[in-house]
Amino acid sequence: MDRDDAISIHDIPEIRENKALEWEPSSTTKSRTLFEMAKDAVFANDVWCLELSFKPLRMIEVDVPQPTGRLQRKRIWYMVYRVRNTGAGLAGEVKPDGSFATQAKPMGPLRFIPEFVLVSQDRSGGQRVRKAYLDRLIPAALEPIRQRELPRGELKHSAEISLIDLKVEPGRIAQGAWGVAMWEDIDPQIDFFSVFVRGLSNGYKWSDLPGAYKLGDAPWTGRKYVYKTLQLNFWRPGDEVNETERGIHYGPAPQHADFYDSPEGVAYQWVYR
Repeated sequence: MDRDDAISIHDIPEIRENKALEWEPSSTTKSRTLFEMAKDAVFANDVWCLELSFKPLRMIEVDVPQPTGRLQRKRIWYMVYRVRNTGAGLAGEVKPDGSFATQAKPMGPLRFIPEFVLVSQDRSGGQRVRKAYLDRLIPAALEPIRQRELPRGELKHSAEISLIDLKVEPGRIAQGAWGVAMWEDIDPQIDFFSVFVRGLSNGYKWSDLPGAYKLGDAPWTGRKYVYKTLQLNFWRPGDEVNETERGIHYGPAPQHADFYDSPEGVAYQWVYR
């Protein structure tokens, strides 16, 4: 737990700037006004985190219905994963000296609201090639993937898995829920990429842009939020002529850790984005 996981009344720009909330009462002391009692109150959030495991990132070709009513043969990139609620969590407290501390707090059932984004980490002329692909719902690919990866199990796409209440499974119990992230129309020339997974934690940070809020603006104007996100790094030495799943490797490409904004050899890391 750090300053990013807590908020006080002074962090709220529309309250911080609105001097009308400060007033001199006639029938009680100023210290009993709402502003004075709340100005130093800090609201610390409980933080939870889900466990993610996944199979190798792969490809499959399926016939995908198009808006014209015709079928088009497409190569779908996908990642089958399992998400599990271990019950692990942290509760925050503010010490008398203003510092923050955490202690373990068991959590109850949670839901995984996933967002999987496949982002190119390629460079061209020293500049980042900005290409990103959001997880898509592709019903035509779901059953072929299930038959290949989980023939005796149940596989959910992102919309379905978000409806499941993940009960606490402590210790070595490892059931959870199985899901799949799918992407289509991936540029076959991509060699370095990361998959960013949001929804595994409720951690977040914010920053207030200087001068962005003015008295009378809507609440939270000018405030930018970023969310705790898992970054999984991959590379593939193939090209568009020989696009196969066997060429996809988990982890950063050797000597190219800077492409992923990570230390050498780091296959995954937590980031805010």
